[in-house]
Order: sequence, then C-alpha cells, then structure tokens
Amino acid sequence: MPKKVQLTVALSDYDHFRDFTGGKVEAEGIEITHIDLPVEEIFSRFTRFREWHVSEMSMARYVSLISQGERGFAGIPVFPSRFFRQHAIYVASDRPIERPQDLKGRKVGIPEWVQTALVWVRAYLMHQAGLALTDIDWYQAGVNVGGHVDEVKAVLPKGLRYTPVKEKSLTDLLLAGEIDAMICARPPRLFEEGDKRIRRMFQDFRPVEEQYWRETGIFPIMHTIVLRRDMFEAHPWIGLNLFKAFEEAKRRSLVRALDGNICRFPIPWCFDYAEKSRQMFGQDFWPYGVDANRKTLEAFTQYAFEQGVAHRKLALDELYPEQVARLYEV
Repeated sequence: MPKKVQLTVALSDYDHFRDFTGGKVEAEGIEITHIDLPVEEIFSRFTRFREWHVSEMSMARYVSLISQGERGFAGIPVFPSRFFRQHAIYVASDRPIERPQDLKGRKVGIPEWVQTALVWVRAYLMHQAGLALTDIDWYQAGVNVGGHVDEVKAVLPKGLRYTPVKEKSLTDLLLAGEIDAMICARPPRLFEEGDKRIRRMFQDFRPVEEQYWRETGIFPIMHTIVLRRDMFEAHPWIGLNLFKAFEEAKRRSLVRALDGNICRFPIPWCFDYAEKSRQMFGQDFWPYGVDANRKTLEAFTQYAFEQGVAHRKLALDELYPEQVARLYEV
C-alpha cells in the first residue's frame, strides 16, 4: 500500500471540520495530526515559525503577507469563520453614539490594524456610512490587557492618525473616557460578563447586518486555510484533496444543522435558524471555492488595499492556485 503523506493540521474546533479532524472524512492519500488551539495562537505561531503544514489563517494577515512578497504559503479557498461585523462596534453605555456617523471626529480603539474584522468594519464605515478613515482618531491596544502590538506591517493611509497605547487596554481606555468606541472581533471580557457600562453601538444588530447582505451580496470571510508551500510544491495534489475533504465535512455539518428530527446542536430551533439561512443565502449557505465567493473575495482585496492592510492590490489567483480554486465535478 502506498505510504500516505503525513500532515500536521492546526485548526480551531468547528462543527464543519469535525468529521475531517475526527477521521470520519479522509483526504485521499493524506494522514493528518490535528492540533486544536485558539485561533490567535494558530495565526501567530504559523506566521512566525511555520510549525505545522496546514493552518487556519486570518484573511487579513494572509492577504497582507502575500502583498508584501511572502511566498511560503499557498491558500485553499476554505473559509472556517464568516461573520457580519456591524455588531463588533462597542461604546460606553453613557455615550450618545448610536450610528456610524456619530463616530466622526471621535477616538476609536482597535487591537491591531491588520485584523480581518477591522477591515470589514472600516469598509462598512467608508462605503456604507460615508466616513473617511481620517475622520477618526485611531488608537491601538489589547482588548482586555495592555501591551498588545501589531504583528503584521501595514502601510497606513496618508493623513491617518494612529496611536499605539502600551500601558492600557482598550477596555481601560473606553471606561476612562479616553476613547469613545472600540472595534474588536472578540467581545470585551467585561461585556461578555454582563458589565452594563459597555454596550454594542448597534444593540439590535441583526437587521443591520441582514440589510448589509441584501444591499451588497457580501458574506464576510474571516479566516481561510493555507498550506506551507514547500509541502504543496512537493505534493501538488494535496491541495485539492484537502479541499474535497473539507467540502465533504462541511456538507455533513449542514445536514446536521438542518435536521428537523433531532436537535444536533444545543440551540433551540437550530434547524429553523439553519433553514432561514438557506432561504436567505441559498442552498449551500457556507460556500467554499473561489467562484462561489468571488464577489466577497474581490471586495476584501480592494478594501484591504484601500486601508493599507495590503501593500498592493492582489489578484485572486495570487491567493489561491488554480489547482485548488474549485472542485472538479464529474
């Protein structure tokens, strides 16, 4: 029997990966060792040390690194995490900030410039709310603790005001009145604990995010999958075989979510939520591949370039080689 290629795979714990990482779905010719870590640790360690062969990766980080000439990665158009991000704007509860336009002339904190959620929120502020990046004074710090720094270099737009703060967290700054709002993918810890001093700017965010989808046709992508290029060049077939395995694992997950017989997830009306998603987004409401996501991917590369996350405008074939851009149907 031919020997299988051994791959270490660092992925967070998603139901749509479960059958692949648990061995129920196999990639032809490949045997994996799954490493489950927090996504922030996965991104940082793979960026700096390339400790495994296949990695989940922040979309913004990936696009930025490729635009800077990084050639050690090859992407697979599989998208573990997707989120509308209008809900990611937080303000102090006593501030009169209710809509994006209220942020004009304000001080807004972010954890880092090259973060995918921030690309989508800043794009929303620019293209839907009519703000310029220079209308806001930007402050950078860790969400819950001080000392966080930008790991990936950006080319900040001309005239942008961007101040790193090392000794305080964004939460500290917000509660002290030193910033007016904060934008972050991971909710502030105090907010998660129910502290009433912090609220979302859009407290009823679901209609806002649904309207964004109806107006743009964009379902924001947060993360993608990347291969170490040395492995991809040594075994060019592994990219598509991995893609096929991810696709099958996701298909099984969607079947579970839509199961109207038993509740596969501990969420009341889970199957109804899934069915409503199918009605809004289509039969495959979590699509992989370049063609099915072209509008979202092209928007993201444009926004990343506008914001200085990408050092140049990228073509999609620079992110995803032709061998893995789509499944081959027979």
